[in-house]
Amino acid sequence: MFDLIKRKFRLWFAKVWKVRGGGRYAVGWAATFGYLEITTVLGEVAEADGVIDFFTGQIVEFVFRFLGDSIKNMITAFMWPVFFVQWNPPVGAIALGAAFFLFPVFVKPHITKWLFPDGEPEEGSD
Repeated sequence: MFDLIKRKFRLWFAKVWKVRGGGRYAVGWAATFGYLEITTVLGEVAEADGVIDFFTGQIVEFVFRFLGDSIKNMITAFMWPVFFVQWNPPVGAIALGAAFFLFPVFVKPHITKWLFPDGEPEEGSD
């Protein structure tokens, strides 16, 4: 089962990587979206009175609220550089600037090798 989850995550992340250009922005967006989704789910579960209450009375409400929150999280994740700079204004801006130069050299080759072990796909090939 863990291999299936790993494979599904890798496929999702590869699609995000290709759509977002395979760079700092794609990694930042995916990390921010993942963080927001996890905190949303944990918040929803924490609000339930109990496990049985969560699965019986709130499951339908949870699904619709989660869909709305997912759309909000997706839009919020697009703005991840702003949150990164606001994290600690001088340090966040410097770190984002350093990532601009260091990411393509030290991080991108390893992620690309993991996502596309047979080589990065050509533009337009699916």
